Amino acid sequence: MTSRVSGRKKAITAEPLVFKGYPRDRAKRRERFIREYIIVPKGVGAGKKVKLREFQQDIIRGSYSPGVRTSLVSMPRANGKTALAAMLGLAEMFVGDMSAEVLVVASDQRQASITFNLARRMVELSPVLAERVHVYKDKLYLPENDATLIPLPADPSALHGWDPSLMIIDELHVVTEEVWEAVTSVTGKRPESLTLAISTPSDSSDSIMWKLVEHGRSGTDPAFFLKEFGAPEGCAVDDHEAWLIANPAMSCTQPFLSVDGMEAARRTLREPVFRQLRLGQWVTGTEAWLPFGAWDACTDHREIGRSKVVLAFDGSASGDSTALIGCTLDGHVFVEGLWENPGDQQWRVPRADVDTAVAMAFEKYDVVELAADPWGWRTEIESWAKRHGEKRVLEWNTAAAQRMAPATDRLYQAVVTGNVTHDGDARLSKHLAHCVAKRTPMGDLVSKDKKNSPRKIDAAVGAIIAFERAAIHAGKSRRKVGSFAA
Repeated sequence: MTSRVSGRKKAITAEPLVFKGYPRDRAKRRERFIREYIIVPKGVGAGKKVKLREFQQDIIRGSYSPGVRTSLVSMPRANGKTALAAMLGLAEMFVGDMSAEVLVVASDQRQASITFNLARRMVELSPVLAERVHVYKDKLYLPENDATLIPLPADPSALHGWDPSLMIIDELHVVTEEVWEAVTSVTGKRPESLTLAISTPSDSSDSIMWKLVEHGRSGTDPAFFLKEFGAPEGCAVDDHEAWLIANPAMSCTQPFLSVDGMEAARRTLREPVFRQLRLGQWVTGTEAWLPFGAWDACTDHREIGRSKVVLAFDGSASGDSTALIGCTLDGHVFVEGLWENPGDQQWRVPRADVDTAVAMAFEKYDVVELAADPWGWRTEIESWAKRHGEKRVLEWNTAAAQRMAPATDRLYQAVVTGNVTHDGDARLSKHLAHCVAKRTPMGDLVSKDKKNSPRKIDAAVGAIIAFERAAIHAGKSRRKVGSFAA
């Protein structure tokens, strides 16, 4: 296995691969390389040579048709988009231009690294490739051809100055028009360079992806290839025939997407999100984060007693509300304190009352952790840490999408599957009803319906944090609590 450290590498001693007899046709040339040298890194067929499915060949042949400079593939998740991009990136390094330059661009460095890491793993699994490619933390390098594969964030300043032979755009639906302009400004310098964007549909018609889809649908640009996979408009969300139409990985001769996996996703995703991400449909508009009545159905007026609990604190200074929400390690959410502005412009959160409530909660329950958003309350949080133990007080930044998105998804799935209960507090129910889903590259976040909206959601945010942290602590204590700890 190749080393993944930065710095100087050992000299490559393996002879360069010989591609004599390979077809000159760009698509067939890449298909042959993939079939002969790429190993499936995970999932169906893991550890074996890649067998390209018909739809993957269609994408490759359309993208590499003579004269095509831009290729846009719109398809649902779980159809091998990232794997196909990684395969084509490696193929470009070996059978593409001399000094091939493959750039993988995504919403941020972490997302771009997903494709990069998959390509890296494909190299490591193939002895032939592994002894010829230098693997660095931030790039792959092929000395025999002076070719590189590099992941980049979708930042215009990071995209200038390159000369890519293949530019891969991962999840175009979250790329801004400014980034797309930066992409197009550096492509096209080589005689046969290609920009390949593979993405699920956007949730907005005000996006660069929708503009490009409309451009492709017009059929007026021979240099632009568009391939769309999507369920028919108006289909039922549980129409299995529509699922097959939208998901080629489910309908191909050697499928690697299962019906039961789709069914599980349908049960736990909001309908518009399922249609967008798993049926490849264009959906617009916002709506309530939780399905109507789902939260009320989880009500359980039980006694908590001196249970092990996690507390979550989301505070404000004046206009917004301040919430102290608890959750037992088996997934029962309750309101321990909620301070809301009654509509008085002079009102301020009674900090002394909040401090007292936190102290009483530590006396009342066996508190394993207090997770608190530090904005505006750092002094109090430091005091709570000194009073109750630094190991039991965790700073939790609610603005960090990489934390909040998985936590948001965990509570959503628990609600729709009935794997959470709560105390029926009407104030918490109201805050949850105010939440709308905000799409981000990391997943859904809860948000107000509009900026400066009087409809408060602080208790809902507290519930999301408390449930997430309780699930983590439940896992640490090895308690089996069904989907709650999953």
